[in-house]
Amino acid sequence: MPEWLVLIVAMLAACVVVVIVTLVRDRTAADDEDPSETPDVIEYMTMWIGVVYAIVLGLAIAGVWEARSTAQDHVQSEAAALHEISERVRVYPADVRDRIRADVNAYVGHVVTTEWKAMADEGQVTGRGTELLDRVRADVTDYRPRNDFEAQAYQPLIDQVTAADQARAARAGSTGATMPGVVWFGLIGGAVVTVGMVFALQIRRTARELILAGLFSALIAFLLFLIWDFDAPYSRGIAASAEPFLSLFPHIDS
Repeated sequence: MPEWLVLIVAMLAACVVVVIVTLVRDRTAADDEDPSETPDVIEYMTMWIGVVYAIVLGLAIAGVWEARSTAQDHVQSEAAALHEISERVRVYPADVRDRIRADVNAYVGHVVTTEWKAMADEGQVTGRGTELLDRVRADVTDYRPRNDFEAQAYQPLIDQVTAADQARAARAGSTGATMPGVVWFGLIGGAVVTVGMVFALQIRRTARELILAGLFSALIAFLLFLIWDFDAPYSRGIAASAEPFLSLFPHIDS
């Protein structure tokens, strides 16, 4: 059975059980039972619906913000690894050093221009970027150190290539949306229920109540927008940026 069908069945079953229990209790209640002795059910339910929905919103915002921060960390790690490669090859012969640096610059230039746009528009990295990074890896791994000094720099360079490749893979894996569809269903459905409870309380048309109801609805809309904006770490307004690449490779034009 699909998960969405399980969710719908569970929600309908919960509603049916509550309605049946309420009707049975109402029919079997004693004639002298006084409902006024119990708290106002509408206000009690409204309070708890607001509390639960606030917790859900808070968890959702924390989740997408953490995903956005993690995405930015991937970019920082990748840029730092590539910068280390560019700096550590200074011990190599001039022709080898210049070739590796040129290939690193070509890769970084592709990332901050073509690939970054592809991540924002298509939600994926480019094959060309993978080819350019493979070229950097081949430059580093295929060189045979000629003396002990170069040999001491060889393994750290290999490690930095591995770190850059892992960071790129992590960046590629976090380009899409982080919130599952079922979570969005709960967030939007909860917003409808929470705002709808305002009308259950029979608000009047006084200026104060209308302003408060409007502000309450606007706040929920803003929080949902914030979650949506953070949901795709590389493609929306408050997104992870390519600034680490540009700061470590200032000669690259974005």
